[in-house]
Amino acid sequence: MDETYDVVVVGGGAAGLSGALTLARARRSVLVVDEGRPRNAPAGHVHNYLGREGTPPAELAAAGRDEVTRYGGQIVSGRAAAAAKDGDGFLVTLDDARHVRARRLLVTTGLVDELPDVPGLAERWGRDVLHCPYCHGWEVRDRRVGVLATGPLAWHQAELWRQWSPDVLVLLHHTPPPDAERAERLAARGIVVMDGPVAGVETAGDTLTGVRLASGEVVALDAVVVASRLSARADVLESLGLETVEVEIGGHVIGTRVPADPTGATAAPGVWVAGNVADVQTQVIASAAAGLTAGAAINADLIAEDTRDAVEAYRDQARTMFVPGARAGRTTPTPAPGSRPG
Repeated sequence: MDETYDVVVVGGGAAGLSGALTLARARRSVLVVDEGRPRNAPAGHVHNYLGREGTPPAELAAAGRDEVTRYGGQIVSGRAAAAAKDGDGFLVTLDDARHVRARRLLVTTGLVDELPDVPGLAERWGRDVLHCPYCHGWEVRDRRVGVLATGPLAWHQAELWRQWSPDVLVLLHHTPPPDAERAERLAARGIVVMDGPVAGVETAGDTLTGVRLASGEVVALDAVVVASRLSARADVLESLGLETVEVEIGGHVIGTRVPADPTGATAAPGVWVAGNVADVQTQVIASAAAGLTAGAAINADLIAEDTRDAVEAYRDQARTMFVPGARAGRTTPTPAPGSRPG
C-alpha cells in the first residue's frame, strides 16, 4: 500500500469505476478505494441505464469491477479517511492506517440521503419509500402514491408523480397547506391534500400498506414519496481544504455538493470529482458518464505533466551531450547555441 499510483479513485460506484476504467485503458496505474456502501444498495434494480435496464445494483458494480481489473486497475476494500498534499502528489490515509500515494485524485464518494424522522420510513427506503419517479415511477404505476410534504418541493413532487399514477395524494407533515394557486393546480389533476402529520409507516409482512396519521387514521398506500436532504460525502475533500456549497431548487435548499468545472476539476489542483458528490441530481448512467469525462481529463493532465518532465530531461541531456573531436579518443563539448568556435 506504500506504492505510488498515477491515480487513486476514492469511491467504487458508477462514477468511480467508470473513471478507473477510462484511466486503466489509458495505461495508467489506478487504485480504487471502495468502502462498499453504495447509495443505491437498497434498490432492487438500476433503471434508465441504456443496455443494462433493470440490472441489480450489485450486479452492475461487480461487472464494473471486473472490467477495471481486466485492464490492470486495482481495487481495495476500505474507507479513505483523509488525504493530504505529498510533494507533487497526494497521500491518502485509509481508516485502518494504511497509506497510498497518488499523482492525482478522483473522488466519487457520492452523497447521503437524510430522511424525515418518521418511524419505519428508513427501513423501506429504496423499496416502497421512494424519491425519484425516473428511478421508480414505472414500478408503482397506477398504484396508490402518497407524497410526504415536508416543504414547498412537495407540490412539484406531487405533480411529477401524477404522470405515473392517477392516485396521488399529499400528506401534510409539519408544513403549511398549498396556497390558492397551487391548490387549484393540484385539484385540477385530481391530487388530494390530507392533513397530517404522519406518525409512522404501516406494513404487512415485508410490504408497505400505508401510513398512520397522528390522529390515528390509517391511509392506505402502496408507496410513499419523500424529499430527502442530499448531503455530499465530502470528508476526504474537506481534508484537502475543499468546502461544500448548498444546492437550491426554486429557492429552497435540497442538499450540498462540491463545486467543480465541467470535467470534474475542483479548486484544489490535481483533485477531480464525479457523480453525486458533485451533482446531487445525477442518476447512475450520468454518474458513469461523469466518471469517464473526469478520467479523460485526468489523463490529459498527466500527459501534460509527463511531457513537461520529458522536455526538461531532454534539455538537461542536450546541455551535457558530447560529440566526437577531431582526433581519435578526443571529445569536444557541444558549443552553446550562438557561440563562436574557439
